Amino acid sequence: MIRALVWGENVHEQTNETVAQLYPKGMHEAIADALRADGTIAVSIATLQEPEHGLTSRVLEETDVLLWWGHAAHGAVADDIVARVAGRVWQGMGLIALHSAHFSKIFKTLMGTHCALHWREAGERERLWVVNPGHPIAAGLPAHFTLENEEMYGEPFGIPEPMETVFLSWFQGGEVFRSGVTYQRGRGRIFYFRPGHETYPTYYDENVRKVLRNAVRWAYNPAQTTQDVTAAPNVPVEQALEPISERGPKLHAHGDRGFR
Repeated sequence: MIRALVWGENVHEQTNETVAQLYPKGMHEAIADALRADGTIAVSIATLQEPEHGLTSRVLEETDVLLWWGHAAHGAVADDIVARVAGRVWQGMGLIALHSAHFSKIFKTLMGTHCALHWREAGERERLWVVNPGHPIAAGLPAHFTLENEEMYGEPFGIPEPMETVFLSWFQGGEVFRSGVTYQRGRGRIFYFRPGHETYPTYYDENVRKVLRNAVRWAYNPAQTTQDVTAAPNVPVEQALEPISERGPKLHAHGDRGFR
């Protein structure tokens, strides 16, 4: 089983009547429900309000793929938790960043860029084109599908050049956007998926739900490592694969294996 953890900010559901009516159990529960339709995915949930935001070291060690939805409270996520999640991605945990999570601390940390974009909240039509139909995340989807009401995100999008672009969106106002892109950081696979504004029923759309399931399976890495991927171990002369002799002065004393 793939162990997926759906992380939800769980703020709008508590403060906005429209969102509360659309997602009475929380957006995180609607996302989790989409994943439960796949019998190979075991789903759990965490929210911002829990101790350590529900992202304890033990929880993350038992997570294969983390799905992240945030918007109003990006700044409320503790920096040490962000570092913890980033470390697990480097080790091999998959990360799926949803909608406004493009501006989350974890996504910006892993991208190393500002991740800014143009936007408009008008409930306009979004048409998502599958520009990489052979990609596993696009499996079983039509050539394009439409969401009648969504928030517009427009280019330029301040992200690094993606490893792959799976979806491209067109909006009723004329803008286009790279709405489904992949990355790899360390051993961890990352997928950003644009749709999912909180005041629209996006996470009930069957095509969107299929994308989420496909993305979890794609991001799953069964060969995760539990070692400290930030370590930079010294390899002494006597441990070299081929015999060598030391030549020239050394910066570090013999046996000093500190970070270089």
